[in-house]
Amino acid sequence: MRKPFVSIIIPTLNEAENLARLLPDVKAALSEYKHEVIIVDKHSKDGTAEVARRNGVRVLYDDNGKGSALIKGFKAAKGDIIISMDADLSHRPKELKLLISGIEAGYDVCMGSRFLTGGGSDDMPIFRRIGNKFFVMLVNIFYNAHYSDLCYGYRSFSKSATRKLRLASKGFGIETEINIKARKENLRVIEIPSFEKKREKGSGKLNSFRDGYIILKTIFKNLFN
Repeated sequence: MRKPFVSIIIPTLNEAENLARLLPDVKAALSEYKHEVIIVDKHSKDGTAEVARRNGVRVLYDDNGKGSALIKGFKAAKGDIIISMDADLSHRPKELKLLISGIEAGYDVCMGSRFLTGGGSDDMPIFRRIGNKFFVMLVNIFYNAHYSDLCYGYRSFSKSATRKLRLASKGFGIETEINIKARKENLRVIEIPSFEKKREKGSGKLNSFRDGYIILKTIFKNLFN
């Protein structure tokens, strides 16, 4: 059986140190697959793009937020299976094969979850844990869904699913929009356990209160679209 061509999409902003460690591990994990890695960079000043190119990675640029970067990466990807991944070493490359297997099994979207048995997080303060649970509850109630996690970006997609989702979020609302539109489009979705590690180097881009508002806005906006 032919193995799928896999595309990895990684949004970046000043992630040179982390990327230098991440990219070799990603390539090792995907050694048996034909694959490509695309970073979508917000004009980093620390040499992120140079590190990517030295590792044979395709570099695109985007001036907006994480959502806009992922949408651009999805459109540029050539793979049968497309995986979104963070650059900060919080996502473990050894889980890539699980994400690939979910799509190979016939699902349209395979989502990593920190709240399934076998998952977890080293980087979730109590207020973020409560906030995530609250947003999951809202999405499950409003959209008749059964998600266990919401604001987590380690996910795989069939190529056709990235088109059907018709994503529009430019910022941190992108994961929430994916969950909602996957349900509205009746896509076949599976969650798998994933363990989130702490960021290794640099500063995180998440602002809990600002991005919490964006997530809430995304939930209600899509009720009427």
